[in-house]
Amino acid sequence: MTSSLPLRGSDREIPRLGFGVFLVPPEETAQACGRALASGYRHIDTATGYGNEAEVGEAVRASGLARDEVFVTTKCANSDHGYEEAKRACHRSLERLDIGPIDLYLIHWPVPSRDRYVETWQAFTELQAEGLVRSIGVSNFTPEHLERVIAETGVPPAANQVELHARYQQPALRRVHEELGIVTEAWASLGRGLVLDDPVIAAIAGEHSRTPAQVVIRWQMQLDNVVLTKSVTPARIEENLDVMGFELSASEMAAIAALDREQRTGPDPNRFGAPPAR
Repeated sequence: MTSSLPLRGSDREIPRLGFGVFLVPPEETAQACGRALASGYRHIDTATGYGNEAEVGEAVRASGLARDEVFVTTKCANSDHGYEEAKRACHRSLERLDIGPIDLYLIHWPVPSRDRYVETWQAFTELQAEGLVRSIGVSNFTPEHLERVIAETGVPPAANQVELHARYQQPALRRVHEELGIVTEAWASLGRGLVLDDPVIAAIAGEHSRTPAQVVIRWQMQLDNVVLTKSVTPARIEENLDVMGFELSASEMAAIAALDREQRTGPDPNRFGAPPAR
């Protein structure tokens, strides 16, 4: 198993393991990212909506690593949907990060109630053509959203970052991604702790002398997903990275597949971002 996956439209590959900074306070972000990079992470995932892009950039610049050694993802906020709005938002993210071109720029949510994600995607294609971003993708898009942006622009996303864990495995969406050559990225990859106490996961962890979190991360990687994890605890940061020294068997993969309950922990992409009912 390689440590990275190719991305459409870029000569860069995306590392399979990413360090996410959702809900990490800005004042803790630079230190947490610095620890992650020192431990061996080479992929940092942030977003305009997280409020910590500047601190991510600070950590990358302070790491001592060459720019091309660190893969940085950020995302366009729901409030910045629209052709001109998305272009301005990207320039603001570039300024805050201050690390040169963004490796992967994502539409954070489709917000179908506003119906502006297609024109936002058109802006993304131009940002990539201008060299401001290396790859473009989406986040929390359903098959219907994907089909529409491809049909109306002719440009498939390189990646789709979605909620995906053992209790919410999204097999139909993953099949669509495979057919279209879209990389699947998993957020809430540990199910927000939902599956770590599961006896099936615990038994597999015991067989391999690993933690439940390491088993779940390894399962994600063997599905060819990019896995995003988050922790500000140094020991946990290192533990989540240490998943290359073992392999799950076909029967263990099947046992985890059987845990799917279609159980979300986050919002429904078809409804999130809609104006409140009156």
